[in-house]
Amino acid sequence: APSRVLASLNYSAGGWEAATVRVLPTNKVQVITGTSPHGQGHETSWAMIAAEKLGVAPEDVDVLHSDTAISALGLDTYGSRSLPVGGVAIALACDKVIEKAKLIAAHQLECAAEDLQFVNGTFSVKGSPDRALPLAAIAFGAFTAHNLPDGCEPNLEAQVSYDPPNFSWPFGTHMCVVEVDTETGAVKILKYIAVDDCGNQINPLIVEGQVHGGVVQGIAQALFEEAVYDSDGNLKSSNLAEYLVPAACDVPSITTAHTITPSPTNQLGVKGIGEAGTIGAAPTVMTAIIDALSSLGVTTMAMPASPQTVWKTINQATRGGKK
Repeated sequence: APSRVLASLNYSAGGWEAATVRVLPTNKVQVITGTSPHGQGHETSWAMIAAEKLGVAPEDVDVLHSDTAISALGLDTYGSRSLPVGGVAIALACDKVIEKAKLIAAHQLECAAEDLQFVNGTFSVKGSPDRALPLAAIAFGAFTAHNLPDGCEPNLEAQVSYDPPNFSWPFGTHMCVVEVDTETGAVKILKYIAVDDCGNQINPLIVEGQVHGGVVQGIAQALFEEAVYDSDGNLKSSNLAEYLVPAACDVPSITTAHTITPSPTNQLGVKGIGEAGTIGAAPTVMTAIIDALSSLGVTTMAMPASPQTVWKTINQATRGGKK
């Protein structure tokens, strides 16, 4: 399991994540997650996972996070782990809720639990669709506890701490076309194409946004961002006037596409996507610049490839290394 692997690397924490799913007597659903979203769209995606599992509308799911008074367990958000660990934990908690609800439904319908099927938020007896109970009725019944099977605790809630059996491995191919002005060293990105595989996609629009944002961050690393220090160790690029980041006019239209290879290591078949664009973009842009200048004898380029850096590299290559 990832936690054992992390232990072998002297990592201070484990690789697990926690989730709690609670169906209220109003049939509204609370999802409590240990992941902490800050722009990744967890609230939307987690609500979609729970809604599909439980047969409720996504707008009836409330995702709670980022407060230890509410969510005491969890290892937070990093390393593209939120969905393949935290999202899967939510799915597993939903499964436990459904199993408990099935026992209550079987008791109230006076049938065996294995004779029930759960479709679109309703339990029904196989072959007798008229004998059915919606999840809303079971949630209310679990709350009142007036007619529960022996040994069944009131309320409809389940908690899961999920340590995956293995990691997941997203992959992809990024391509870039650049134009380099050999007189000034200016680099212009003409075209950028990213084809990524993050397994099954919960929300394709969020996947697109994650890739676009990641690619722009990788372009920033390749062409703009640099921490500059003076001889005394003082940071000189300490504000956004000196620490450059790309503006909209510096970024081309990004073409994205996807292949879908479900991960075999979790029930949702998902993989992370948050860092795919960043990891691919920086080396792709740098390799394109070097390729564009290869006829001039350029074989390497320092990051960031600012106009000054590119101009110096061209001159060193064309003058046999003489400054």
